[in-house]
Amino acid sequence: ASKQAQLMEVLKKEVRAMLIAAKAGLTPEQLEEQYVAMVCKPLPLCDLGFQSTLELVTQMPEVVRISSSKNGTVILKAIADDSTKGIAKLVANQKVKTRKAAKKTSTKTNVTFPPKNSKNPQSFQTLSARTPVLPAAVKAELQDLLSSSPLLLTDLDRAFLRRFGRAFQYRQYGFLSISEVLRSVSDSIVIEQTKAGSLLVLRKYLSSQIEQEELPQGEAEGEAEEEEVPQGEAEEEELPQGEAEEEEVPQSEAEEEEVPQDEAEEEEVPQNISVPLIPLQHQGLEQFPPTPEIPPDAVQDRSLCSLPPLKRRCLVGVIVEFVISPSQFYVHICSPEASYKLQDLMFEMRHVYSHKVASDKYIMPEWAVRPGQLCCVMVSKWWYRVIIHRVVSDQEVEVFYADYGHLQIVQKSWLRFLKWHYLKLPAQAVPCSLAWVKPVEGTWSSAAILLFKHLCRFKELVGIVDEYMDGVLYLFLCDTSTREDVYFHSVLRDMGYADICGENVPSQEFEELNPSALYFQPSGRQGNAEVVEPDLHLQQESRDADSETATLKLDGAEL
Repeated sequence: ASKQAQLMEVLKKEVRAMLIAAKAGLTPEQLEEQYVAMVCKPLPLCDLGFQSTLELVTQMPEVVRISSSKNGTVILKAIADDSTKGIAKLVANQKVKTRKAAKKTSTKTNVTFPPKNSKNPQSFQTLSARTPVLPAAVKAELQDLLSSSPLLLTDLDRAFLRRFGRAFQYRQYGFLSISEVLRSVSDSIVIEQTKAGSLLVLRKYLSSQIEQEELPQGEAEGEAEEEEVPQGEAEEEELPQGEAEEEEVPQSEAEEEEVPQDEAEEEEVPQNISVPLIPLQHQGLEQFPPTPEIPPDAVQDRSLCSLPPLKRRCLVGVIVEFVISPSQFYVHICSPEASYKLQDLMFEMRHVYSHKVASDKYIMPEWAVRPGQLCCVMVSKWWYRVIIHRVVSDQEVEVFYADYGHLQIVQKSWLRFLKWHYLKLPAQAVPCSLAWVKPVEGTWSSAAILLFKHLCRFKELVGIVDEYMDGVLYLFLCDTSTREDVYFHSVLRDMGYADICGENVPSQEFEELNPSALYFQPSGRQGNAEVVEPDLHLQQESRDADSETATLKLDGAEL
């Protein structure tokens, strides 16, 4: 009973934090989705003896207010306590874009930075105003999930998490609800109403019949073979967990479709050869030496370069890519040039390594699979630059994603030598720690980490650079999308999760392990020692004025 009471108290804090962050409230289904996305496991209904989410929240009258919308939908809203009234007020003041405003800006694409004449950093935006489109890679994942059998809508989040190793975070693509997502993929997924609830069914047989009618028999067979490939690939069973960027990269469905066709052509070659594969392997042994030749452009003893340091107190647009705690997270510096370069790199790597003949040339022999080795890994058809952190077993290694900042265990067979050409772009993941704060309890509580993730997710933030310590960037984070600027260190303090220090406390987490410091070269070692500021497209006068204002706030009122 005491364990249940403790679990209930923790759950109340987490539910309040999630509902406070949602200005319009959440439906019970949305609350379930949010909880899975942030905690990576379902609500502990069974552990607490509840049959449904609604039954759970009715036992939290001091935390949740239950109301209904005009169409009868149940809406859950947070009841703020003394420690959360401040943040609730800030969320209430948050701007909400109307449909009318969205229509006016629908012709614009990806407004990332304010116009040059703007002196208000609050105009920072990250989401495009256009109609949301689910990336082709994510759409393929949904189809793969439903390829074996239909799935109840209520089980979608759990099944997606179990299948791909991460939550289905559809909001990052601009969707407001799972219903919008399903409408956008109605060409391939049908919703059928059953006694057990909404059932998601793949239009598998219908689509295959249509293809057979429209295409000649040979082409239809080729397409069928192509569709079978992703379903049988073990590589798709796991995906990197911290990558918002990963799913944003495949922006063009045409690009998505071209590569598998190339793969299909590549894989069809041996099928048309009359000589069996085994004799070919024997012939290879006779023609080539036992030790495979390493391509001359394969990286063997080089390291990636880190990004140049930023000037103290400069304003910089950042997107938080991966969070462990407020003292340990990774960001991307927002710069159109860097964003395009990373995207181009991933497309090029996918194009090159997806061809079997080319990919096989860069297979890593056992002696090369060692800690510190820079290479690349294929996950769900996309290739990422990684450094081997440790060898887990004969089949698995743990790798560090140079451009996204997280560790993951992958199969050795997924690794390939990195081509020399892909060394040019510096590692894009910047290790960061929130400036001037320390956890009240010595270590960050799960509720504090959850709140910090909520503050960071799916938006571009303004970072104010404080200093670098041991290769870690200490910066203040500010959300300028609200009527009043929201400084994250102040929110954590007001919620009772953090103390303001007035100086930076070295991050214990990064002291224990900082892969960036272990594996990256400082930018100065390759002749780029100058300290530079990112291209923010901010007018210089506005930047100076905002820096002055930010300095005053940080030195005085905000603390």
